[in-house]
Amino acid sequence: MTETQLFLQINSLPEAMKKEVVDFIEFLQQKLKPSKKKKERKFGCAKGFFIMKDNFDEPIDDFKDYM
Repeated sequence: MTETQLFLQINSLPEAMKKEVVDFIEFLQQKLKPSKKKKERKFGCAKGFFIMKDNFDEPIDDFKDYM
């Protein structure tokens, strides 16, 4: 199919269908884009970012009634 034939067929469609064609073309273009490779995280990069309390494993006082 030549570009001219494609153009003529798209032009013969109603406006709502032309919108669907545009959406499909955008979808195909997204598939062609190379996916960005996620940066691999370095082990221990969050060290010191948060602190865990010494009493972390102890029961919470508010829940004593339920235990």
